[in-house]
Amino acid sequence: MTQMDLPEQLGVSRETMERLKKFEEVLLKWNPRINLVSKNSLPHLWQRHIADSVQVYDCAKDIGESWLDIGSGGGFPGIVIAILAAERSPHTKVTLIESDQRKSAFLRTAARECGVSITVLNKRIEQVEPLGAQIMSARAVADLDTLLAFAERHLADGGVALFPKGESWKKEFDAATKRWRFDVETITSLTETEAVILKIKGITRV
Repeated sequence: MTQMDLPEQLGVSRETMERLKKFEEVLLKWNPRINLVSKNSLPHLWQRHIADSVQVYDCAKDIGESWLDIGSGGGFPGIVIAILAAERSPHTKVTLIESDQRKSAFLRTAARECGVSITVLNKRIEQVEPLGAQIMSARAVADLDTLLAFAERHLADGGVALFPKGESWKKEFDAATKRWRFDVETITSLTETEAVILKIKGITRV
């Protein structure tokens, strides 16, 4: 059992927990129709997806006024971020970019059912005008090199990118440093021993 294995270990309020459980309910209802998360991961939904998203939020520390999540898909971490921000940082505007129309519909429905406010942009990331976000997240969207290009486009000056990466993250990291310079803090994942969250700022091209 890891530190963030069960709902009771997430360290959230009763209201936030109720919203997270409502999100779980909506996701389980929609998943058979549009495959938001893999069927094999459903028995471990809280650890593999929800707790994993909570730790991304916790890595941000200073949340700021705008959070952008790209390739939001099944709502991880975007919807979880919005649920946490609703209580902890209600002034923060949360924007999700998702190119798939059905998944965008799911994201809007999930936010409404959970009683949180988000903006969903149903477009490709490259087609969205630069958003100047203070924080940007992306989970299982693209390799680090590609993510840094998206971050360069959509982060404000001084903004921070939070990118969860699996056990092969070092290979992606080494490849990205051939094209990019950036400051990075490597945070060990609480839900997967070989995984990390890369907290990145100061992104410039080589």
